[in-house]
Amino acid sequence: MISRPARPRTLLVTLAAGTLAAGLMGPVAPAQAAPALSVSTVASGLDKPWDVEVAPDGTLITGERSGRFVAVRPGGATRTVTADQSKLFVTNEAGLMGLALDRNFASNRTLYSCQAEKTSPGALDAGSAGPLPIPLPNTGQVINVVAWRINDDWSAATRTRTVLTNIPVNSGGRHAGCGLTAAPDGTLWVGTGDNATPSYPQSRTVLGGKVLHITTGGAPAGGTLRGTPIYSLGHRNVQGVAVQPGTGRVYAIEQGTDRDDELNLLRPGGNYGYRPDRAPFIYDESVPMTDPSRVPGAIGAVWKSGYPTIATPALEFLPTSGWGDLNGAVAISAQKGKRLVFVKLSENGQQTVGTTEALQDTYGRLRGLKLDQDGSLLVTTDNGGSDRILRVRPAS
Repeated sequence: MISRPARPRTLLVTLAAGTLAAGLMGPVAPAQAAPALSVSTVASGLDKPWDVEVAPDGTLITGERSGRFVAVRPGGATRTVTADQSKLFVTNEAGLMGLALDRNFASNRTLYSCQAEKTSPGALDAGSAGPLPIPLPNTGQVINVVAWRINDDWSAATRTRTVLTNIPVNSGGRHAGCGLTAAPDGTLWVGTGDNATPSYPQSRTVLGGKVLHITTGGAPAGGTLRGTPIYSLGHRNVQGVAVQPGTGRVYAIEQGTDRDDELNLLRPGGNYGYRPDRAPFIYDESVPMTDPSRVPGAIGAVWKSGYPTIATPALEFLPTSGWGDLNGAVAISAQKGKRLVFVKLSENGQQTVGTTEALQDTYGRLRGLKLDQDGSLLVTTDNGGSDRILRVRPAS
């Protein structure tokens, strides 16, 4: 049962100000004075809500990994948005994953999802963007970017097309990715996982271990490798991509091995240095997340967690006003670390100048992030069976 409390309980949380010196690029900034936070529950009774989006009418739309879409209406009512998910492939990290609303949602009612799906035996998967140089053989499952039309009363979603296919996913669902972001220019950014397959991060033909940039029709958009939707490579497991307001810079957050979750500033064709193929046919995770010794020109992270990793699935830029010392900071969620991390960036966006943590061990594993229309931060929990959408804002 889903519920949205009529009188949500509010908890004031004082941030622990400080810097995560381990793994910072550039000088370590002094500890920041941070405001207290007000946290309330927007919706409860969810099961692993992977992502959350905000529609122009104020409705929140989330998707549980098992395949259910849930709408939370401005007046407080919640409802299941019925959809045919008979093709969905759900196991471990794979299932219904990232969501993004079309920039013209008010008129076209289009929602995009990134989801693992079962495929027909023996078939090759051909994406609408055209075949890659080496199409993947059918393995029984694949990750697709799917377009849905949501009806006006939020009661049902109708699948309209497969926007992009050929994103690989293994039978165990490990390192499936798959983050999805609609950019202000109407294009889509897709973060993918490397499937724990040694050759995928450095491959220029396979879509695993990459950040992809496509049009809503599925064609490669700006900055991609010729003939592919690949914008950057050398990644391990990217589940979040965000465009910085005012600059157009694109950042991705990815989960590290036993150390160094990374925040990366993306460059067209950039290689971010993950190469776990040190031994033939063995997925060797003892390699560095960024390894310039084996990947010449590998681009270093803007921020990294150090040891141990905290498992970082999502990022979101805070507004440039209303958040005090955190104005414009990057909010990063953590699953294993069970916290929020706020990262302040330098003016050129290439260095970290300060970090602050919040909500540690308060709500369990944190996953999806999205700014609401009032500038508050929506956060989904990822504990399974009793999950919530939280609203986080500076305390008044």
